[in-house]
Amino acid sequence: MRVRSIRAILAALSCLGLLALPTARPALAQNFQTAAPHAILIDADSGSVLFEKAADEPFSPASMAKLVTTEIVFDALKSGRLTMDTEFTVTEDAWRRGGAGGGGSSMFAQVNSRIKMSDLLRGLIVQSGNDAAITIAENMAGSEEAFAGMMNAKAKELGLTKSVFRNATGYSAPDQKVTARDLAKLAMHLIDTYPDLYKIFAEREFTWNKIKQQNRNPLLALDIGADGLKTGYLEESGYGLTGSAVQSGQRLIMVVSGLKTARDRAAESRKLMEWGFRAFEPRQVFTAGETVAEASVFGGEKGSVPLVARKPVRLLLPRGSGERISARAVYQGPLTAPVEQGREIGRLRIMRGDAVALDQPLYAGETVAAGTIPQRALDAALEVGTGLFRRAFSKASNPS
Repeated sequence: MRVRSIRAILAALSCLGLLALPTARPALAQNFQTAAPHAILIDADSGSVLFEKAADEPFSPASMAKLVTTEIVFDALKSGRLTMDTEFTVTEDAWRRGGAGGGGSSMFAQVNSRIKMSDLLRGLIVQSGNDAAITIAENMAGSEEAFAGMMNAKAKELGLTKSVFRNATGYSAPDQKVTARDLAKLAMHLIDTYPDLYKIFAEREFTWNKIKQQNRNPLLALDIGADGLKTGYLEESGYGLTGSAVQSGQRLIMVVSGLKTARDRAAESRKLMEWGFRAFEPRQVFTAGETVAEASVFGGEKGSVPLVARKPVRLLLPRGSGERISARAVYQGPLTAPVEQGREIGRLRIMRGDAVALDQPLYAGETVAAGTIPQRALDAALEVGTGLFRRAFSKASNPS
């Protein structure tokens, strides 16, 4: 693992007045207070965590589990396995457990009726219908239990390392758990991967079976740029919300859970979002494609390859804090030629005190072909020499 505080990074930070100092003050982000037992706020562009509270402690997701159900449908639509005109049959189980008689939210689908996916999705997302979720699960996987297996496989694929799912609805189950951080990561994935389908989350109402229902997300009714995602409530978990909003091109993603009332959920969610937009300011360090660092290349026509970011490198810093930050490029190396342009090489990590302000992938900015035989021989000799030096230094430093 190579770790470099590259001159290009340091020069860019210096120009912004952000050059790292040993006496850097702690981040101001945690000055914010919330009544929510679990909370996280993330800047979607940089991945910066602006606030967190018990973000890795598990809790019952309630209907926020439907975000994974939604992801599986979105993925099937994107791949062509389903279309918006695909029809699913409402089973008796979906009607009985998920319908109005089930005691939870419902789209009021009629038993044995056939519903197009375009309507089922709105029943699932806008109305939070448990009957819609069970119908999707049983038609796609044969049973809700089998569908839960698909949900856990998807969670593993997406890196939701502390989440376990047992049903498509979010109904209470002993070991069905999520974390605020995992839900935020899932929300970011949905927004980035399915921009057109994601727009359904912003729809304010949906009518099915002549019953009009409002979207349950309280942020959509506020003038804060909200456009998703999903509420949840169980007696055991309290009131929760995974939400997102955009102001002046900046997107924030938040998760809260464990609140006592729906009013508390709306108030704390709004307070967290508004604080995030107000308390931080963006600083652009590099443009897309600009050289951020260089990585050593073994056996190539050049001895190094420039590392670039595919999107602008932008930091969010507390307004007026004068806070100092540090940066490094991390990669496995030296790289072995040939190195193709566009290959992911390592990561740019920028720290705000002890907090990660940015963790972004870096890619090869150009192709480095294999060098001539003399060049490769010289690199091999240098590698042998430095290897012997490292071993000798190690023995001297650690005598037996």
